[in-house]
Amino acid sequence: MSEKLNVFVSSVQKELEDERVIVQNLLNTDTFLSAHCSPVLYEFEPASPDKALDGCLKSLGGCQVYLLIVAAQYGTMVGQLSITHAEYRWAKEKKLPVLAFIKGDRKTQREAATEAFLQELDADGPKYKRFGNVIELQKEVRAALVKLLKEQFGLTPSSDENEIAQQTIEATSKFESQPLTRLRWADLDHEVIRRLIAAAEGRDAEKLSASDLLAGASVRGLVWHDPQAGEHYATAAGIVLLAKDPSAVFPQCRILADAYRGAEPDGDPGDHEDIRRPMPTAIDRAIAFIDRNTRHPMRIVGLNRLRLDEYPVEALREALVNAIAHRQYEDAGRKIMLEVFADRVVISSPGLPPSPLTLANLRRGKYRPCSRNPVLAQCLSYFHRLEERGSGFRRMRDQMLNHGLEQPLLGTDTGYFQVTFPGPGANLVRLRVPETRLTVTPAIEAQLNERQRNMLQRLAQGHELTSRDCESEFGVTRTITSSDFGKLVTLGLAEKIGGGRSTRYRFKVAEDSSSVREPVSPNRKPPTRKESP
Repeated sequence: MSEKLNVFVSSVQKELEDERVIVQNLLNTDTFLSAHCSPVLYEFEPASPDKALDGCLKSLGGCQVYLLIVAAQYGTMVGQLSITHAEYRWAKEKKLPVLAFIKGDRKTQREAATEAFLQELDADGPKYKRFGNVIELQKEVRAALVKLLKEQFGLTPSSDENEIAQQTIEATSKFESQPLTRLRWADLDHEVIRRLIAAAEGRDAEKLSASDLLAGASVRGLVWHDPQAGEHYATAAGIVLLAKDPSAVFPQCRILADAYRGAEPDGDPGDHEDIRRPMPTAIDRAIAFIDRNTRHPMRIVGLNRLRLDEYPVEALREALVNAIAHRQYEDAGRKIMLEVFADRVVISSPGLPPSPLTLANLRRGKYRPCSRNPVLAQCLSYFHRLEERGSGFRRMRDQMLNHGLEQPLLGTDTGYFQVTFPGPGANLVRLRVPETRLTVTPAIEAQLNERQRNMLQRLAQGHELTSRDCESEFGVTRTITSSDFGKLVTLGLAEKIGGGRSTRYRFKVAEDSSSVREPVSPNRKPPTRKESP
C-alpha cells in the first residue's frame, strides 16, 4: 500500500464531538494506524443543510473507508434522511468498507428515526460494535482498522505496536480531547501554530496560509468546529499548546520556577518566576530560567574556548517536555514545579506514571512508551525535536553521564512525579565538553598556519590581540597580520572590537544553540513572584 487510507468519520457532530475527536486523535497518534490511515472529518458545515450534505459527500468521495458512530440523536435532516444516514447510503452504494460503532446497549433510549437507522444497519449486514465509553471506542476502532488493513493489504502491527497501543488507550485521559467553547480560533497564538504546522509537516513557515494553519490545527485535534455557532474553538489540548495564557482557562497550566541559594528550599528564593505561556514557549522560558540561575564555566580545549552549561540542556528540556505531556491535567490545583538548588535541579509534575508504568521499570529503562496525553506528547515532540519512542529517560541518563554528571533520579513526592538532576557541586572540573561544541575542529585547524594557530591559542586563553602585538611577536608586516585576523574572523573564531588605532581582536566563544539566553543580574531578587510576559 503506497498511500494512506482516508477514513471518513461520520456522526451527529454536536452529540458525539468527544468521540469524533478521540477517534481522530487515535488515528493520528497510534504508531501503526498513523502510518497507514488518515482521519477525515467534515467540520466546515455551511448554513444550508443541503450544501452541508454536498460538502460531506464531496469529502467522502476522496475516502476509502467509512467509519460511522451512532448514539441517540438522528441529526440534521436533508429531505427524508439525516446527513449521517445519507452519508451511510452513499458509502454503501459505492461499496466502501463500513465500520459502525453504536454507543450504548439495546436498552438505550434513542430517537425513533435513529432506531429505524439501526434496523437498516441490521438488515444490510455490516457488523457493528457497541461501546460504552471512549476507551472502549478506541479499542474497537483500532481492532476494526487493524483487521481491515490485514485482510485488504496484508499489513499487521508488530507486537510492540500492539502493546504500546493497548497501554496508551488504557492510560489516555479524556482531558486533552474536550471540545470546549472557551477560546475561539482568533484568540490563539498563531505564531506558535505556525511553528507547529511547519515542524509537523516539514514546510516553510513563511509560506503557510491562514487556511493551512486552521486545517493543520484541526487535523491534529487542537481545534474543532461548532456548526451551530459557526465558529472554530480550541480543544483542551489546543488551549494548553496554543493559548496565549493557558492558565486563564486551566489554572494548572503554569510552571512555577524557584531558584535557591543553598541546597534546601526556603521562603526567600533568589529568583522566581510564574511562567504562563503557550506550553511550547513556556519550556523555552523555563530553560532560560535554569540558564540564568546556574553556572557556566569557561573551558579551553585545544584551540577552543567554550562556555559550558552546568547541566546538559537537552536533558532538562526532555524532562520539561515529559512533565507537560504526561502530567495529570485533571488535578486542577497543582502546577509543574521547577526548583534550582545549589547542587541539583528538580522538576516535579502532578500525577504518578500511568499504569502499567512503574518507577522500577522507568529506572531500569525497560518499558514501552505510554502517555495519558498522546496529542500533547506528539505535538511537543515536533516543537522540541524529540522522539516519541519511550526512550526519554534513557536519553536523559546518557546525556547526564556524557556531561560528566550522575544519572538523573526518578521518584515521587506527595502525588508528584519528580526528576532530579544531580549537579557537579564545587567540582566543575568534572564537566565534560561534547565534541559537537568544539568550534575549532580538526578540519578547521588544518586550514590554519602555525602563526595563526599561535594567535588563536592566545585568544582562547582570554587575551585580546592587536595587529601591533602580532607584528612584534611574529616579526611580520601589518598586511600579513590583517590577513591573519581576517581569516580567523571569517572562520568564526575571532571577533573584532573597536576601530582605527584601538582595533583589537578577541576569541569568539561558542554558544550552545539549544540554550535560551536571557541575561539577568545574578543578584536580582524580585519582591513577588514574577509572571512571564
